Amino acid sequence: MGKSIVIFFSHAGDNYAVGNIKVGNTKIVADYITEITGADQFEIVTHKYDGMAYAPLCDLAKEEQQQGELPPFEGEPENLDQYDTVFIGGPVWWGTYPQVMFTFFSKYDLNGKTIIPFTTHEGSGLGRCVSDVKKAYPEAKVKGEFSIYGHEVRSGREKVEKWLKSIVK
Repeated sequence: MGKSIVIFFSHAGDNYAVGNIKVGNTKIVADYITEITGADQFEIVTHKYDGMAYAPLCDLAKEEQQQGELPPFEGEPENLDQYDTVFIGGPVWWGTYPQVMFTFFSKYDLNGKTIIPFTTHEGSGLGRCVSDVKKAYPEAKVKGEFSIYGHEVRSGREKVEKWLKSIVK
């Protein structure tokens, strides 16, 4: 896989099926990937959704998607050129990644890299995430995608490990 980084957005707070959580589901999966592979990590952080209850957050996420909004995020990853493989992760909101992920996609060029999408969800699976990553990065090699139910992540390290073993040859 070469040098790898895990880039992800995760939502703590009020979440479907798991209630109010201090660490978001996707962060837990990203941490598993980092622990198992030794990859670096960059978390896409926005405070736009902090403290929101689940239903209003869903409404806002739908509105952002319909309007093509690209919410800002904090910080930036260091020297993405050094990475061969990029794990891209997030929850599935309205069939794809949250709009803040698209802000990242519009800002950073990952063409020419291997991109491995992963999602947490409560029934959407990968949604359109894989096709959206391919659209954002048409010259990247997108493969090895993975999804896991959010309510399974806290006991799902084995599933993540099995997935990683299946894609790392």
